[in-house]
Amino acid sequence: MAAAVALAERGIPVTVFESARQLGGRARGVLHNDMQAPSLQLSPKGGESNRPLRGNHLILDNGQHLLLGCYRETLRLIEQVGGNIEQDFLRLPLQLDLHGEFAFRAPRLPAPLHLLMALLNAQGLPFGARLDAARFMLALRRANFRLAHDMTVCELLAQHSQSDGLVRKLWEPLCIAALNTPIHKASAQVLLNVLRDALNRSRADSDMLLPRLNFSALFPQRAAGYIERRGGKMLTSCAIKAIIPKDGGIELVTAQACPEPGQRGRTAFSHVICAAPPTVAANLLRPISSLENTVAQIDSLEHQPIYTVYLRYPAHVTLPHPMIGLHRRFSQWLFDRGRIAGQHGLLAAVISAEGIHQELAQEQLAQKVIAELREEFGIAEPPGWFRVIAEKRATFCCAPDLLRPPQQTALPGLLLAGDYTAGDYPATLEGAVLSGLRCASLVLES
Repeated sequence: MAAAVALAERGIPVTVFESARQLGGRARGVLHNDMQAPSLQLSPKGGESNRPLRGNHLILDNGQHLLLGCYRETLRLIEQVGGNIEQDFLRLPLQLDLHGEFAFRAPRLPAPLHLLMALLNAQGLPFGARLDAARFMLALRRANFRLAHDMTVCELLAQHSQSDGLVRKLWEPLCIAALNTPIHKASAQVLLNVLRDALNRSRADSDMLLPRLNFSALFPQRAAGYIERRGGKMLTSCAIKAIIPKDGGIELVTAQACPEPGQRGRTAFSHVICAAPPTVAANLLRPISSLENTVAQIDSLEHQPIYTVYLRYPAHVTLPHPMIGLHRRFSQWLFDRGRIAGQHGLLAAVISAEGIHQELAQEQLAQKVIAELREEFGIAEPPGWFRVIAEKRATFCCAPDLLRPPQQTALPGLLLAGDYTAGDYPATLEGAVLSGLRCASLVLES
């Protein structure tokens, strides 16, 4: 969608083929029948609703997402297509709160002083450990956040004498939140890229932005209107079955059920940007002999899961903060949708990366989360319902020295967009947007 918006802005007629019924990919709204919810509109000024008009339905995000202030291109695009950042998000200063175990909050000081003061004043660690964390950040800054050679995050932390408590309470939660990869597998250089952009430029870059709207409404639905107003087409429930190189262009073969297909479900284009998930992209590209190396790179990617457990409690149930972490629990991060978006009583527990939670049935996992909420916060009432959304291939495993496929393939008119393609960032919304914008730039240059 980022690529399509950038091309539409330049007057290029684009057609977007979306295999699903709704836009957004892994960052989309999912309709849920909420028998406890009143059928009222929740419309922040200037934005779309979190609740559709019909019946007792609720739109849940396909996993809770958090943006950082340094996600400049994503935030710019949201505003370009009609959003309002201050209205569409709850903006919080950088903070990390592991309930009852560790807490730090960045004061409103210039970067990187705000981070250093947050570390030195953190609760839950001895002063010597906090001083070690501050020294570590200063050492990274002196090195311009660049390593002579990549290594795992675990190895980097050991090199800089970060204690077990620091690792467990600070660096491990930050790494998993940023890279969705365990520290013993995660690329230290990619983590440093995120720390560089979030913590080293301006204080606002480290702000945490929690969306008040569901993700379909936040960007892709607005982007679709932007594209259509500029002569583009949006085709949902329209999967691509094959990509066929032709002289002077590329032919797409669609399902016969697609609206407005070309002759016999075939349509020719001068350029194609393949923004499918990596496994789907690999299968589409596999028949094209010149793309053998690209397919091999995609096939070599490992993947990491993200589980989100939504729980509907009575409206008076709330958490101490809009977002709060738990230490050594199944639940890693909890989001209070009442505090964030006025969806009172709706809580979301996020569990990132691989772990023993994958061995549990969804009912068992939900019961573990319910028990943790009771033990940590005294929430004795059972939820009216729960829903587990398991993205088993949510992101690529962000390992050291990982070779990710470039946006430009060996076929001149065919490009790849996605958070898994070459770039400085891990699998994030900003990484996906930057990839799409790079594809659009390559099309305009050709």
